[in-house]
Amino acid sequence: MANPSMWDLAAGNELVINGAPWMVGTFQPEAGKVILHDPDGRSWQTTVRELMHHPAVRQSSRTRKDLPAASRGRQPKSMLDLPADKRVLRMLRVEHLREVATGFRSGDPVKALPGEPKAAYDTDTTTLTQRRHAKARELLQAAIAHPYQAAAQQLDKVSYRTVVRWDLGLGRDGPVGCADDRWLREATGHRITPAVREAILAVRHETLHRSKLTGKDRERLIHQYVREEFGEKEEKEIPSYETLRVLWREWFGSSGGRQRYVVSAARTQAVVTGRHVVVSRPGQVVALDTTILPVKVREHIFDEPVSVHLSLALDVYTHSIVAFRLTLVSDTSVDIAMILRDVMMPLPMRPEWGEDMEWAYPGIPSTVVTEFAGGKVAGLPFFSPETVTTDHGSVYKNHHLVNVQRVIGANIRPSRVLRPTDKQAVERAFGAIQSLLFRILPGYQGIDTTDRGVDPEADACLTVAEMEFLIADWIVRIWQNRQFGSYAPSWDPLGDHSPNSLFATSMAQGGFALQIPSADLYYELLPEHRVMIHARRGVKIKNLWYDGPALDP
Repeated sequence: MANPSMWDLAAGNELVINGAPWMVGTFQPEAGKVILHDPDGRSWQTTVRELMHHPAVRQSSRTRKDLPAASRGRQPKSMLDLPADKRVLRMLRVEHLREVATGFRSGDPVKALPGEPKAAYDTDTTTLTQRRHAKARELLQAAIAHPYQAAAQQLDKVSYRTVVRWDLGLGRDGPVGCADDRWLREATGHRITPAVREAILAVRHETLHRSKLTGKDRERLIHQYVREEFGEKEEKEIPSYETLRVLWREWFGSSGGRQRYVVSAARTQAVVTGRHVVVSRPGQVVALDTTILPVKVREHIFDEPVSVHLSLALDVYTHSIVAFRLTLVSDTSVDIAMILRDVMMPLPMRPEWGEDMEWAYPGIPSTVVTEFAGGKVAGLPFFSPETVTTDHGSVYKNHHLVNVQRVIGANIRPSRVLRPTDKQAVERAFGAIQSLLFRILPGYQGIDTTDRGVDPEADACLTVAEMEFLIADWIVRIWQNRQFGSYAPSWDPLGDHSPNSLFATSMAQGGFALQIPSADLYYELLPEHRVMIHARRGVKIKNLWYDGPALDP
């Protein structure tokens, strides 16, 4: 995409948006509004902000006059666009310009050649204009004395204005600015008619809703569309199959993916804004995810080895694991609601924990937090989440979670399809916990069945309660004080930061709202069920009858 700061939004100029030309009709810089018109006469009122964040906007080459002709509407020229022999000629021109600027062909007095600097290029006695004229005369005399060599080096027709143009190009584009545009490789663009372009876009829109087709099938559909809509005369302007194949790849990418993923990517691209969410404070974004615990544990009733599910809530800004939960079966909406409640509640100290694991953030004394919480609190952040990012599991798509986000005042947003960056922090946390803790525990199953031990079920010795205590102890003692290393924040990439230090820094910068929910929040987050009361049979809840002396009143 072209640099938005170089756009010219004056009336009459043209922009190319998603491959289609749009003419600027009206531009109101004081309000940041732009009105665009397409060739069919349709109008589009937008803003400068929306255009800056649009993923496919560039200035048309027909109105972009501030760039050289070889760079309009396409990528700027570079050294890779020059053949090997032309790069040698380009360096000869650079050496001549160095001699004009400094008096030395190498540009460095330390590497001076015999006889340098020449009298005509001595910077102490001549001006830049005089040295440029001297260089033009020198090249002209060399061309007269050795015409074939000068022609081979393309230095036979150099004037004073040519030297000035080379010098300006060197300062603007670097060494490639001295090269002629005729030396660049030919552009790989293709010339197609508006009818063919319309047909390609129509076939693209239609094939997204159909099963996967081959390139030959799409070519037949393009021919059919042009023939039916524009007639046989326009059909003769359709390029060959190879050109259509290259065009399709340039516009829509490779067609080698599965159809369901191609459709998902196209839907995502249709609503993409190009903007990135910058997380700047704790609680702004909390990522939720669930995975199967890679360690076999024993359940507390029958003492049999079982697999449990581990759900994590990770604060994206500080990378603090603010809550977790172990469940014998797959997590439900109640489990997710309780995890969100744990994010908002301080973690009580356990009898086995020492003073080194108590609340130690300098923003608020531990005595104040202890008074509000009703007991000693561990050194783990707690806050009211603003946005909760989840995956697309059914547990996150039900009426109960809708009611939960209304109660806690947060937005529960599913991550975008095929966009792993939305939850990459919590995915990376799972991998880090596995390598730092789970791998060394007895009962570890490995990442693959071929890497599994002889009998991990027999090795399991920790119960679910013991595993829960071990993970909580490890999070507060190890994870919250672990240095980030290469994942340090952007504002201090060389600093030694940990989740605790980032949380303490954020408290010093923006303060901390000490809000602890009441005990009634537990009942407010539970799902509601309609019950039926029968005088003789009792109470019916979810097709189950309950009766007893306690229910008689």
